[in-house]
Amino acid sequence: MPSPTAWLERHAALGVPLFRVFLGATLVYGTQDNLFSNARMLEFRDFVAQNGFPAPLLSAYLSAYAQFICGLLILVGLATRYAAATMVINFAVALGMVHWGLPFSANISALAMLFGSLLLLFHGPGAYSADAVLHRRAGSVPPSGLAVE
Repeated sequence: MPSPTAWLERHAALGVPLFRVFLGATLVYGTQDNLFSNARMLEFRDFVAQNGFPAPLLSAYLSAYAQFICGLLILVGLATRYAAATMVINFAVALGMVHWGLPFSANISALAMLFGSLLLLFHGPGAYSADAVLHRRAGSVPPSGLAVE
């Protein structure tokens, strides 16, 4: 008799890409308003200034564009580890400068982005990703996290 989880085991390679799509889409959705509305970017600048960031307008643009671009990269699985590393830095800084001292419940979103990015940094984007397609086309052996198991 097959294991009750046999189907899930056969399709385990879908887990990380499904998570990657969620994380990338969340990053894109969470920042698109700042990128496409000057008023929202100025609100973000004021928030950044209130939290002691240097060069608030530059910091706001840097964070918003980094999250948006890395979100797109993570979504499709392209340059995933680089995008994830960028988001680890972004959210570690956010947690240290904005969220420090707040209740745990106020930090859940930033912590989820940080630890989701850490997962992708260590694991890679999974077999169903642009990174995996590029490795297959180049005829190279895919690194860990890009092969279907």
